[in-house]
Amino acid sequence: MSDPTHSDVTREQAEDAVRVLLRWAGEDPSREGLLDTPKRVVKAYRDWFSGYEEDPGEYLRRTFEEVEGYDELVVLRGIEFESHCEHHMAPIIGRAHVGYLPDKKVVGISKLARVVDGFARRFQVQEKLTAQIAHCILETLQPRGVGVVIDASHECMTTRGVHKRGVSMVTSQMLGTFREDARTRAEFLRFIDIDGH
Repeated sequence: MSDPTHSDVTREQAEDAVRVLLRWAGEDPSREGLLDTPKRVVKAYRDWFSGYEEDPGEYLRRTFEEVEGYDELVVLRGIEFESHCEHHMAPIIGRAHVGYLPDKKVVGISKLARVVDGFARRFQVQEKLTAQIAHCILETLQPRGVGVVIDASHECMTTRGVHKRGVSMVTSQMLGTFREDARTRAEFLRFIDIDGH
């Protein structure tokens, strides 16, 4: 993959930066086992942060209106994702649960998973990720309401600092009828049953 158009940093400069970090950590980047590491790290970064090169809302622009009047909850639960904490560049591993109340149109369910990935493949904080997904669905699909719940583990907390394993963080964003109507919100939360995962 070529260098992103929004960046003035070349692949060679990125690989040099990895060599500097290896030296800083006490390693010899010219050691046989590390010779190709800068190239591999840069390639991994292109994959991990590919979300900067896409518009997640684009996935939601192809909708279906022939749904025989279906106007009840649409929920996709357990969408696994990987992201990276913008504070420590450490992995965030979790699951997103997304629901919406359609208003005359629905979207293919794989598109909801793509929206999650599009925002997750950027440097993130979980609260922002949750809000970005919800607002993107609301603005693009214009449903009556949207609910997003994310349950994730943060490696910046489990592998450094306080070293607390087995801890996950849960965030939610409720918009439209999900915020205004307690019954709709309760139905969504019952559907996703995050305690059952």
